[in-house]
Amino acid sequence: MDKLKENWLTDGLIDFEYKKYVLLAYLQHVRESFNKVHLYPFLADLVFHYRNLMQIKDNKALLGASFPKELSPESLQKLEVSYRKIVEDDSLMQELEAIMEFALPQLKASLDEGSGIYEYVESNCEISPVGLTSLYAQEGYLLVSQPPQSEGDVYRYQVSIFEHETETSRGLHTHFVRSFTRTLAHSYEQVKLHLIREFKDLPNPAVYVIVSKLRFPYTQTLMPVAKRLLIKQLLKAA
Repeated sequence: MDKLKENWLTDGLIDFEYKKYVLLAYLQHVRESFNKVHLYPFLADLVFHYRNLMQIKDNKALLGASFPKELSPESLQKLEVSYRKIVEDDSLMQELEAIMEFALPQLKASLDEGSGIYEYVESNCEISPVGLTSLYAQEGYLLVSQPPQSEGDVYRYQVSIFEHETETSRGLHTHFVRSFTRTLAHSYEQVKLHLIREFKDLPNPAVYVIVSKLRFPYTQTLMPVAKRLLIKQLLKAA
């Protein structure tokens, strides 16, 4: 099972042995992915599912919202009453609590494993600005390289800011521009100059390069880590 539904806890049959099977099948797939040093999308999924279960455990009022809502015209008016009955059903709640008590340490163990891999990958990556740092860094270019190979990739990035009730978060959108080959005559600074000449809408762009000391799976691991590193760098520079 390569995907765990967002509402897996309350979707379908609410039975401890069944939910245990569903969860363990998913975590087996996660473990196989981590063994290949493939972090994403599973690391982000684990963070979501663990936090979601913790919120439900700490605030059972959220439990009703996690039930799948297949609305039909005749059930629409009865929906609120139906969910209230489910939440107030002691035997059902005991089953859900037993499932959560089993699931949380299982998810936490897999999350810790993925986080350890992430930290290892991040510790083997270095980020630095190319040339003078631009005052406007919310949009620019990201160069990604994995020596000893001389090839690398150029991405154009743009930061998006999302306002939540309790916090402000940042997202990073990247668009592949081209690959490049680094030589003594074609340095990162030369790559930056070529970008400035070609794309006139960013006359003084922020350009960062991330160099990985080791080779990692590019799409599933290096690029997601590189994006997080860039966001950290931009926050420090702000």
